[in-house]
Amino acid sequence: MLKERVLSAIVLIALVLCALFLFSPFYFALALGLVTTLGLWEWTQFARFKQPLARLIIAAFLGAFIFLWIYTEGNYLDAGRVFVDYLPLLLINSITWWVIALLLVCTYPSSARYWGKNPLLQLLFAFSTLIPFMAAVLRLRLDGYALDNYHGLFLLLYAFVLVWAADSGAYFAGRAFGKHKLAPKVSPGKTWEGVAGGLCTAAILAFVFMYFFEATLLGQRSVGGFVLLSVATVAISVLGDLTESMFKRESGIKDSSQLIPGHGGVLDRIDSLTAAVPFFAYFYFFVL
Repeated sequence: MLKERVLSAIVLIALVLCALFLFSPFYFALALGLVTTLGLWEWTQFARFKQPLARLIIAAFLGAFIFLWIYTEGNYLDAGRVFVDYLPLLLINSITWWVIALLLVCTYPSSARYWGKNPLLQLLFAFSTLIPFMAAVLRLRLDGYALDNYHGLFLLLYAFVLVWAADSGAYFAGRAFGKHKLAPKVSPGKTWEGVAGGLCTAAILAFVFMYFFEATLLGQRSVGGFVLLSVATVAISVLGDLTESMFKRESGIKDSSQLIPGHGGVLDRIDSLTAAVPFFAYFYFFVL
């Protein structure tokens, strides 16, 4: 099991790095569209679609929508203007959804009576999670692409590394000091001490990155605002993890799928990022 997990992780990291460093904007968008489509296919389990054909049709419909959207915006891709006209609305939709998700998590399992067996609500949740995530990743990756191909890549990797490092910090802090459960009815393993460790890790990482890459990350933004955004992004990432855990618990499944041997499914790997990246992108581009 460990060998399978390690090999899968190596292959997954290699694929992600190839997409980030080698793909043109157009093919990067197509690859991200595929990830989003697979995420929706997994989400249909939460909506209690049991028939494989029904799940395939729903995922194929969203996939066609995404690929046609990318194709019609193709003339903007080289300049890094993917979805630029829709981005504020999509990101505000995402933030609104995560506020609602927080309420659902805090009141679970009683909240499940309203959404647990409602496929339309579940598909709305999926749209509000996956489409803004895709748009935010593209906006970060392609920021300033016409002038510097790698500026946006660094920005996107910062958001990813921030969440991944904070997750590791939360794990070790939780193991060492964890006593008070964060959300025992949703994810019994998470503790408030672990969350605090993750937030401290985020703050330290933000200061380290700014020390070495201040001009690249900040531009005209304030140091205090950027650090606060980094910490808040990690806090929101925890909500993304808890929300997927809640949906899986309600659906009676352990992993969103078995697409990635030893790691579960696509949603299991990006659940924290689906909350963190749109939040970070909205405040980075439109508030700070």
